[in-house]
Amino acid sequence: MNNLINASLVVLACSFFSQSVMAQEERSVLVPLPSFEDFTEGHDGWAFGLGLGIEYESAYEGSDEFELELDPVGAVQWRKGDNIFFWAGEAIGWRGLRSKTWLFEVALAFEEGREESDSDDGHLDGLGEGEEGAELVLQLRHAFDDDWRYWFDGRVTAGENGNIGLLGFGRRFGDQSDGSGHELSVAVVFHDSEYANTDFGIDMRQAAASGLQETDLGGGLRSVGVNYHYRHYINDHWEVFAEALYEGYFGDIKDSPITRNNYEAEVGGGFVYVF
Repeated sequence: MNNLINASLVVLACSFFSQSVMAQEERSVLVPLPSFEDFTEGHDGWAFGLGLGIEYESAYEGSDEFELELDPVGAVQWRKGDNIFFWAGEAIGWRGLRSKTWLFEVALAFEEGREESDSDDGHLDGLGEGEEGAELVLQLRHAFDDDWRYWFDGRVTAGENGNIGLLGFGRRFGDQSDGSGHELSVAVVFHDSEYANTDFGIDMRQAAASGLQETDLGGGLRSVGVNYHYRHYINDHWEVFAEALYEGYFGDIKDSPITRNNYEAEVGGGFVYVF
């Protein structure tokens, strides 16, 4: 009986490992980067992934408080050749690959405003609710070779609360070409005065209500950040992922009374089931 049980366990383990290997060998993605979700496996038509993620992160921009947050993750995607149209969370957009080394993306996203209750210690009391707003995101990535081992990134976000831009450089680790593995990137971020004051400025009314000093910020260099992504395919349907972010602030932001930490940080992970 014990021999039968042991044999069954061996068969199950081999089957699970075989499914995992097959999933990685057969999966075809638009670009082999863990930071880009691609549920289509190279097939034209609809694809859908749904899962759950948990993050430990700064409670708000400039906060010295941290919180755990549990959120649904995933996306609805439709692929046609080297083009993917997607709806992920509060963003809808298009992503397209050109000449194997140029990736373009256009998305319309919705940015939630900050709330006074985001600070459990009352550091935002009197500042009121932050304004919500729509954003247009334009992004391109260019790889130095077809294997996307090294790449640079440019991104501009224009919205109702101001504009922000990013220039970055990244490296993909591992031999996989299926979108799994590790990825590390660094980025320099710039913003205009409107965007800076959305999170870190204090107008006359807010100063009177909160007791904080009135603060008007200019545009320029915002931060330098490091971003890490990991993705692993357990089998044809299950994925696990992890990510970490550190963003160190520069310029006027550090002098704002709202800034209690000169950085923002988060670490998280989760799983996705691909239908």
